[in-house]
Amino acid sequence: MLLEELSIQRLRNLEDVRLEFGQLNVIYGDNGSGKTSVLEAIHYLALGRSFRTHLASRVIHYDHNDFILFGRTNGHAIGLQRCRGGDVTIKIDGEKAKKLTELLDFLPLQLITPESFDLLTGGPKTRRQFVDWGVFHIEHDFFGIWNKCKRLLKQRNSLLKRKASYKEISYWDRELVQYSQQLSELRNRYINSFNSVLKGIIERFLPDIEVTVSYSQGWDKKSDLTQLLEKNYPRELALGYTIAGPHKADLRLRCGNIPVDDALSRGQLKLLVCALRIAQGVHLNAQVGKQTIYLVDDLSSELDTRKRQLLIDQLVDTKAQLFLSVIDATQIKQQTSKYQTRMFHVEQGVITQDLIERE
Repeated sequence: MLLEELSIQRLRNLEDVRLEFGQLNVIYGDNGSGKTSVLEAIHYLALGRSFRTHLASRVIHYDHNDFILFGRTNGHAIGLQRCRGGDVTIKIDGEKAKKLTELLDFLPLQLITPESFDLLTGGPKTRRQFVDWGVFHIEHDFFGIWNKCKRLLKQRNSLLKRKASYKEISYWDRELVQYSQQLSELRNRYINSFNSVLKGIIERFLPDIEVTVSYSQGWDKKSDLTQLLEKNYPRELALGYTIAGPHKADLRLRCGNIPVDDALSRGQLKLLVCALRIAQGVHLNAQVGKQTIYLVDDLSSELDTRKRQLLIDQLVDTKAQLFLSVIDATQIKQQTSKYQTRMFHVEQGVITQDLIERE
């Protein structure tokens, strides 16, 4: 996948911008200049949401009521309008999309930011989303199964809050168990396949550290989920929600018996996050031939010169499209000098492309 062209209107301080991209794109400028807003626009076009805020009012230029994005990728035209009131309109090749999820197939995207440590130090939800990104792009049945589980769990929790009898709840449990097992099987199959790719990339980034990755399905694998739901009913009735199931799944990363967030330094954790993100893109390309877009905001954060070079080289080696944001262009020009690179300078919302493009 390749985002060839992007037009941005009225997003933050970017009032009217049109950009043409290559394989490796560097966006540089001072803090507050608008460079991260370019990455935010790409993220919005790929996923229909921002990675910086869930409030549309903060993304739309202060003097307007909407923002508009337009992109071209692999022969397709994608347009998105977000209004201050919350309404979203998406058009794909001129046809209005019915669902936001129609965007997801066009621009598979991985994001690396200074906040990406959450993947390792935050709660299980972030790691489930990481796993589900990979399964979604490889398994055609995934989204339907995932969505069914989500709806059944919502219905079950509503019944628990109403203090419904287990006889009433058990009617929903039969279907929930069926879809939960299917979802867990897809996730587990993905992790087993993904792990072999991940191991090789971790060895390049952290050669002196052995990291093990395992998948926890959200309930004891030795327990029958039907029986477990019935056994947990009295406690769940008091709590008002379901305590075991695929919504409790997690990805566990350890150095020996120690969680990685306790065993590794900040720099090592960032490299591990990068390894995980890169491995997903490499695995996706190997499985179904899709290329991933990587957005790396504030490349220099937590990494010294050698580790930044290692990360750039590994990202370029994936053959994916890259967008790197930095403050100082001097060092990044040296570190990307052997690659064909497009440089974009952002100053107070105005973007200019450097004239020299490396061959």
